[in-house]
This record gives sequence, C-alpha cells and structure tokens, in this order.
Amino acid sequence: MRILQLHCDSIEYTPTKKEIKSAEDIENPETQRLEELVVVFVAIEDGDDSSVAQDAISQIRNSMEKIGCKKLLLYPYAHLSSNLAKPSVAISVLKEMEIAASDLDVSHSPFGWTKSYKLQVKGHPLAESSKVVTKDSADLQTEELTSDALKGESKIRSIWKIMSPDGMMSNIGDFDFSNYKKLESLAKYESAKQRRVDESPPHVALMKKMGIADYEPASDSGNMRFYPNGRLIKSLIERYVTDRVKEYGGYEVETPIMYDSEHPSMVSYFNRFPARQYNIDSEGKKLFLRFAACFGQFLMANQYQMSYKNLPFKLYELTRYSFRREQSGELVGLRRLRAFTMPDCHAFCKDMGQAVDEIKVRFDLSQSVLTELGIDGTDYEMAIRFTEDFYNENKTAVEELVKKHGKPVLVEMWTEKFFYFVLKWEFNFIDVLGKASALSTDQIDVENGSRYGIEFVDENNTSKHPIILHNSPSGAIERIIYALLEKAAKDSKEGKKPQFPLWLAPTQVRIIPLNAEFNEFCKTLSGKISVNNIRVDIDDRNESIGKRIREAEKEWIRYILVIGEKEANSQNLSIRDRQTGDVRELSFHDFLNEVNEQTKGKPFTGLNLPKHLSKRPQLMV
Repeated sequence: MRILQLHCDSIEYTPTKKEIKSAEDIENPETQRLEELVVVFVAIEDGDDSSVAQDAISQIRNSMEKIGCKKLLLYPYAHLSSNLAKPSVAISVLKEMEIAASDLDVSHSPFGWTKSYKLQVKGHPLAESSKVVTKDSADLQTEELTSDALKGESKIRSIWKIMSPDGMMSNIGDFDFSNYKKLESLAKYESAKQRRVDESPPHVALMKKMGIADYEPASDSGNMRFYPNGRLIKSLIERYVTDRVKEYGGYEVETPIMYDSEHPSMVSYFNRFPARQYNIDSEGKKLFLRFAACFGQFLMANQYQMSYKNLPFKLYELTRYSFRREQSGELVGLRRLRAFTMPDCHAFCKDMGQAVDEIKVRFDLSQSVLTELGIDGTDYEMAIRFTEDFYNENKTAVEELVKKHGKPVLVEMWTEKFFYFVLKWEFNFIDVLGKASALSTDQIDVENGSRYGIEFVDENNTSKHPIILHNSPSGAIERIIYALLEKAAKDSKEGKKPQFPLWLAPTQVRIIPLNAEFNEFCKTLSGKISVNNIRVDIDDRNESIGKRIREAEKEWIRYILVIGEKEANSQNLSIRDRQTGDVRELSFHDFLNEVNEQTKGKPFTGLNLPKHLSKRPQLMV
C-alpha cells in the first residue's frame, strides 16, 4: 500500500464518471467540500490485506494525533502505484481501513470514479508525508539482539505541540514558524524519525582539513581516530565538563564498559532503552558493550546505605566510550557515532518534588556549559517530552523549563508511559542539512530505583526507592566538536572568519621569524609566553613570510607574531589579530592579559605537537 498524506485546510472534489465497471454506486455524484482534515491518497497494491489495512490506519492515526486533527478522508488514488490490487480486493481493504478508523471522523471518496478535485494544504512541518505499508513491514526483525523499546519506538502514541515561553500550547499546524526556522527543522526531523544522511555535512571536510579526526577504515563504522589537534580539543572539553559537574556536586566514578546481558537487572533495563547494541560471546556468557553509564552507576548505588538526608546524591562518569550500533546510513562524521564519549551524571532524589527542583538546577548547568563551550541559545532548539499524566500533575514545572529556554519549544506528549522516564528534555543542534542532534539532556526516571534495588530511608524510617535523574550537561563530546565545526563552516559561508573559542584552539599564538637570524629570539619569546599557560608554536620553516602567514590563517590561529629586526628591538609586540584583521602593538603584559581574559576559568594543556613546525610531519588528508 502506498500513501500520500496531507493535512489540509480544505478539499473539494466532484465525481465525474465511473472509471471501472466495479466502481462504487453513488446516488448523487455531487461536489463535496470538507474542511480542517487529513486527506490520505491511497493506492492499494497486490498482496495487501487486512493486516496492511490495520497497520496503515495505526500509522495514520498516530500522525494525526501529532497534529491534533481528527477528521480523515481516505481518497483512492491508483496513480501512486503500478502494482494495483484487483478492484474487489481494493474496495474491501479500503472499507476495512474506514472501519478501523471508526474512532475518527472518517469518510472515503468513491472508489473507481474519475474525480476532479482541488485542495489547500497547510504549510507546517508535518503537513505532508508519504508511507509504504506492506505485509512484512510490521514484522521485519533483524537477528541482532534488539530491545523491546527500540522495536516499539515507532508505535508510540504521541501528540506533538509547540509550547511558548508563556506556557501556551499550540498545535503544530497552527503555529507560525516564520521566525523559528530551526524549530521548524527540528519538528520535521523528529516527526519523520529520518536519521539517514544523503550528503556529507560541512564539518566532515573541516575535521580532516584541520587535522582533528577522520574515519578509521580498520575499525567498525562510527569509530573515529583523533589526531593530536583533535585529541587536545577533545581532552579540554572533557576536563571542562567534568570540572563543572564536580562543582555542581557530582562524585566521579568509573564503571566497566561491558555487562552480562542475562543479568536480571540488565534484561529488564535493556528492554526499556531504545538502542542497538554491540554483543559479545565470551566463555558461554552473552555480553554487550554499554550504551550509557546508567546501569554501572545504578549497580554501584545499590551498595550504598542512604538516608533522605544524603539526597539528592549525584554520581558522575565521563564514559570513554559508550557504544550504540547505529544504522550505517545514519553514521556521518562526528554527528552520529557508534563509539562516543558521554558525560553522564545521575542524581538520586527522595521524591518527585525534589526531582523537579533538581532538574531545574541541572537545566541551568547545561545552558551554562554549552555557552562556555561556544554554543549559545541561538544555535540550538529545545524539545521536551513527557507523559500526559506527568504534565497534568507538574504543569508549572514544565512551563518553568520552557520559560528558562526563552523561546518556543517542540513538545511530544505521550498518551501513556512507554519508557522508564516520564519527562525528558534536550537541546538539539540543527545543522545546514536540517538534521537535529541532541546535546544536553535530562530525564526523570521512575522505574530504575526499584529495578536495581536502590533504597534510602525516609523521614519515617521507611525504605523507599529514589527517583533518578539522567543528565548529560553537554551531550557527547564528539557532538560538541561537530557543532563547533558546523558553526565555523556557516561563518565561513557568510564571509566571517571561522575559529574555535581561544581556549580550545590547538595553537593560540604563532611566532614567525623573518629569517633564521631571529630563531633564537623567537625561542626565548615563546618560552616567556608558554609559561603563562598559552599554547605557542614557531613556524621556522624555510618558506616565504606570506605563505607562513597564510597557513597560520588557514589553521585558524588567532594571534600571529612576525619577528624581524624592528620587532626584536621593540619593547612591544606587533600582533596580527586574525579575528579583527588588524595589526596592533601591545606591551607584553597587556598581550598576556588579553589572552588570559579569554581563557579564564577554562582548563589548559600544552601543545600536542612539536613546538617548531620544521619538526612536524605533514598530515596527509
């Protein structure tokens, strides 16, 4: 069965003549006009049966719930397929679809007739979609070990809305996206669940050109190699996020990367998490590589004797690595990987009130972390997902989170609890291809305290299971680098000079001697700069000054110091500032202050390549 589904302001159609002998009989072939409805053009194919009809209506109903529409017109449309079912079968399947949709305001246009029609399609992100439904499509299963949550993810009953900072909820079809194009892209991406990438995003070329990372052909897809520059950037981000979580109150731990899939707690949790896994057979045990730090920390928390006075208690791990066997067509550069580094902080809370209070603190933490990493509120859009029951009981808390975000957000409301959590929010970076990638996120988990036997003693000396929050204040470290590179590519396209935040730049200052006569002076100067926690290198190659300056520019090096006779005898530094394009004279002290002001409060590490460029091998990319 092939379907074209349109959310319409109106449709008007007129049956003009019977096209086939077995066409439906209609008494008065008059013009029909319907308003505010979903029109489904449907071609019923050879082999379609009752199961296809039921599956098709289930999918149609699910998408109609997302847009808040309850009026449906089934419109037989043979032109969608060249493999049509016999008319008798087709009309039977069509009528079965109508019966299956009896909970909706449903009708169908006459089968077997030529009809003239005109329709007005709405302009929102979910207004148009196409589907192919077959007898096998609902039953396709791979041989890999797959969680029940993943198998059922496509069948979740969701209602999609937009919530404004004032708490007002709108149907997606009624919301004006003209000033919120990234939010519109997020809505399209999330509703379609289309993760496959058809073209390479800009950051892939940049990560190779800048010597940051590349695909590893000798490994499984989605496992990357990081060159010295990339490892430096990645390690600084890891340290910064870890420092911020520890300041917040997270206690750092370390847990194994593989677990027994037949351990009782694993079987239950595995089937509540929508992810594909790497599976390993070892000495009769079925193991899998972890997809998060959750169960390692939960098994650890099980060993603590806790009082309500200890809560919220926060455990944290920077997982290097977490593993998910994402589908091959979804893997691209640093955006979606099979092995990734995830800061994972769980807070064990005594009750829902404490959990709601704590999630607000972590929301602020996440916003702050992204800003300091170079990703501000204009770079990402927020999605928030919750069960209908949770929203009804905690409406004010949900609205407060949206208000903190300061602009409209995408809402997915589940009519029933499907996962282990009742609320999840996330910040999504939207790239130029319209793909959304979750960065910061948090969840309110109401199941795993009990599943893992984690207990605390409350004020009445009664044992209880905590509610658990799952927060990554940055999201995967690799995704942060992806977002920074995508932003840089966008800047370059707009005529701006791309660059990393100075504290993440592999080289912050480059010194270029006019000729070999000044090499020793440059070496001394670099030593004075580097002892002030600034990464400085020396381009002492036998190349022209112009070429060496151009190459420093191409490496996004912010500050360039060309040293000749004049500069060597001056009390000041002559600084080429790539950001402004100016050449300025500053005292040594003022220059140090300018650099340190931009890197204040951030971790530091030295160069991850030889200081002299003449000593460096050339990376072939």
